Amino acid sequence: MKRLLILSLMAGLFVVTGCHNKNVTVKNDSLDLSNLDTTVSCGSDFYQYACGGWMKKNPLKPEYSRFGSFDQLRENNKEQLKDLIMELGKKKFDQGSIAQKVSDLYNLGLDSVRLNSESIAPLAAQIKDVLEAKDKKAFSIKIANLQKQGASPFFSLFVGADDKNSSENIVSLYQSGINMGDRDYYLLNDSDNLKIRNAYEKYVEKIFVLAGYKSEDAGKAAKSVLKTETKLANVFYTREKLRDPQINYNKMPFNKFAALTPAIDWNAYFEAMGVKTPSEINPMQLGFIKGMNSVISGLSPEEMQNYLVFHLLDAASPYMSDDFVSASFDFYGKTMSGKQEQQPRWKRSLEITSNALPEAVGEMYVDKFFPPEAKERMVKLVKNLQVALGQHIDSLEWMTSETKAKAKEKLDAVYIKIGYPDKWRDYSGLTIDKSDSYWENICRANEFEYNYMLDKIGKPVDKTEWGMSPQTVNAYYSPNTNEICFPAGILQPPFFYFDADDAVNYGAIGVVIGHEMTHGFDDQGRQYDKDGNLKDWWTAEDARQFNLRADKLADQYSSIIVVDTVHANGRFTLGENIADQGGLRVAYTAFKNAQKNNTEKIDGFTPDQRFYLAYAALWAMNIRDAEILRLTKIDPHSLGKWRVDMALKNIDTFYKAFDITPGDAMYLDPEKRVVIW
Repeated sequence: MKRLLILSLMAGLFVVTGCHNKNVTVKNDSLDLSNLDTTVSCGSDFYQYACGGWMKKNPLKPEYSRFGSFDQLRENNKEQLKDLIMELGKKKFDQGSIAQKVSDLYNLGLDSVRLNSESIAPLAAQIKDVLEAKDKKAFSIKIANLQKQGASPFFSLFVGADDKNSSENIVSLYQSGINMGDRDYYLLNDSDNLKIRNAYEKYVEKIFVLAGYKSEDAGKAAKSVLKTETKLANVFYTREKLRDPQINYNKMPFNKFAALTPAIDWNAYFEAMGVKTPSEINPMQLGFIKGMNSVISGLSPEEMQNYLVFHLLDAASPYMSDDFVSASFDFYGKTMSGKQEQQPRWKRSLEITSNALPEAVGEMYVDKFFPPEAKERMVKLVKNLQVALGQHIDSLEWMTSETKAKAKEKLDAVYIKIGYPDKWRDYSGLTIDKSDSYWENICRANEFEYNYMLDKIGKPVDKTEWGMSPQTVNAYYSPNTNEICFPAGILQPPFFYFDADDAVNYGAIGVVIGHEMTHGFDDQGRQYDKDGNLKDWWTAEDARQFNLRADKLADQYSSIIVVDTVHANGRFTLGENIADQGGLRVAYTAFKNAQKNNTEKIDGFTPDQRFYLAYAALWAMNIRDAEILRLTKIDPHSLGKWRVDMALKNIDTFYKAFDITPGDAMYLDPEKRVVIW
């Protein structure tokens, strides 16, 4: 049995006995030792050992279905943004200025008296407009209008890089139109899904009642909506099928596409969008699009009206009177996620404002909270991670030199974005007018964003464009532009400490960097070349060797039981699990390259131990069972506990750092460990 970590605070010093440490050292604030659970050995449950103290200090509040390190940083950022916006209210600014738009939109969201007095009025004209539609052309126009205003009936349209011609933008269609988000909610008949489905029908009915429908009519309309969405769910691609980029690439001439989907008047649709009919289009889930066409063809005008009116009401509910907001929260928040209370109004309004004016708010945020020195430090970290990943590629025994050379070319070509864009977006074309309703302003903001996207049609891809706002607490890799992006919002503690020791920064933000880089070589990303084109650059044998290892990793995660008898979906989460493992291994190598032979302990922990403790701290989280079940259906990431415990079981250097031996629950036989990158 391993010795437990025992902690006592005395005269500013920490006396620590680690799993195999006996040292007295000065406290370093970048790794908070009170986040540890000293009653558990690191070999039995490393996640609990590293994060149990944090979880005890941060019990779930009623407004959350989960709360973790990511959420804590998001909350800190919200407080910072709130202060910035409150400062705007103390100053005079010109109509049409960024300050006016941000301040007025935020305050519109706070005005509960006005929102409640307006009730359904802001939606009345749009509802009437949908109910007046009777034929294919009219309904096609309404679908376009609703999509521009923030709803997603039947499908979603987006404009982005062509997967097989990545320098050019293309119009793509993506399956949508079921508001519970996953086909299983509609198709499975176990007790949990039946409970949610019944609650959904009641929610739909309530929304219709709030919109002025008589009770009997609302009930019939709700059944009609559920029937339509269930038909769509039947032709939805599975989560696993959505992960195959080859299956989801179906570019064709527009005329051929239109002939396959005659239930929609596409000329009327694109005219309503305000753009010319494209010469080519990519219906990504072609099977769904064909099935959707059959669903639409079988709908009566009344069924189509019910479906479209509900999607309008559902999209608008968060911006309406309290009865609409409560109805939406009761289903999506309470029933589906397990939340007990709404977030305070100021948080909701702040998030909406940040999403509506992302770079406008981001510019304010960066100016106050992200110094140039932090960006410079991150640039150096990213370069170090690139070198380390290159070393890993060179050392792979299962990959041929031919494929290695192309992998290195792709790595060298990665486009890196850190902190904030070099050029800020222009919001002069967006009008925010407090004399109009909150919903009217939201619609204008949505249409402004949609038109910004539509304007890319027929133009080359702009690789300087950002896919996340600077204040976002997240990061991403884009395969068809071969870029990684780390917004300023995530470059804060506990992910990045400007003055921390290397072990902590490489274990935290270093792993995040490595994670995003590895996405370029996961089961999806590896299918794109250095220019972002969907192109096979692997030898057949190298691809086979990769898949053998990937399948083994998928099986590991599928063996996890998340709640009761429900298993994780290792195939659905495969890309993220590969990236977690690659991020850990690559960041550790970069850390060792930077540290050389440093063995100095801080707070009684070796550099290697601090590296892994910093990593685990990223995923500290409390979460409700309902949210676990929901995320297992819709989230391609593993739950926080398994991003630590399962990922680390495959990392040899973790075993050495904490003296994990056979008999420990954290021990996995060497022949069962998976190494991909």
